[in-house]
Amino acid sequence: MSGPATRILTALVTVPLALAAVFLLPPHWFFVLLLVVVEIQVFEFVRVCRGWAPHAPLEALLALVPPTTLLISPGALWPSPTQVPWEYLMVVLMLLSVGVGTLVLLGRTPVEESLCALGTIGFGMTYFALPVAALAWLHRLDPWVLLLLLAIVWVGDSAAYFVGRTWGRTKLAPVVSPNKSWEGAAASTAAALLVGVLWSLWRLDQVSWQLLAVCAVTSVGSQIGDLVESMLKRGAGVKDSGNLLPGHGGMLDRMDAIMFGAPVMLVSLWAVGYDLVVP
Repeated sequence: MSGPATRILTALVTVPLALAAVFLLPPHWFFVLLLVVVEIQVFEFVRVCRGWAPHAPLEALLALVPPTTLLISPGALWPSPTQVPWEYLMVVLMLLSVGVGTLVLLGRTPVEESLCALGTIGFGMTYFALPVAALAWLHRLDPWVLLLLLAIVWVGDSAAYFVGRTWGRTKLAPVVSPNKSWEGAAASTAAALLVGVLWSLWRLDQVSWQLLAVCAVTSVGSQIGDLVESMLKRGAGVKDSGNLLPGHGGMLDRMDAIMFGAPVMLVSLWAVGYDLVVP
């Protein structure tokens, strides 16, 4: 089966499963599913980064990400992010500084690998915990808002691919991702705005300019997330993070845009006042 056909077949299987999880699972089970998915991503991330610090205890991320996620996730320990005690945030910050530093030191990491190890583990904790917390909060806020995020990413990705392939001339990030173009990026953002208009008319019976602003910023964030994962893979000299999803690579490859898109959408909704754009 050819590459595009494999991608389409995988999407036909995974997209309905993702939508079923969004709309059928209660918040706590949805959160558990997110933790399982993120652990798969962490495993792939460690494998990608292993070449930079071959003797460092990078596998510790598998144990560090779940508790970090729990500490900052709404519904896991408290009903709302506005109720997060400062003490919990201090614990997270301590894990990122004292905890990671101690881990790398006691793990007998070679000194020439220590900086890469600190960056990999420290960045990895927030890289994976933040999207899970954001996705959990968006799901508790309204599953239809989470559908909006998925539509922004999926429709935007398709628009970027087809427009970039047909009319793309100006390279967006030639060193990181040679096939991406500014024309494709603009098409992705335009598609996100169109999705926002349709969602707004459907759910709000009017076009919400605040929501369109959220959609535009989320589109930009998701595209940056895609490029950041490409940057990691390019630096490590690998094409895909894994081979779990035929035609798409690994789980991290499939969700790279959501890794940045989810927290950007959540913060954007807070900024505009989500009570204005969420029915």
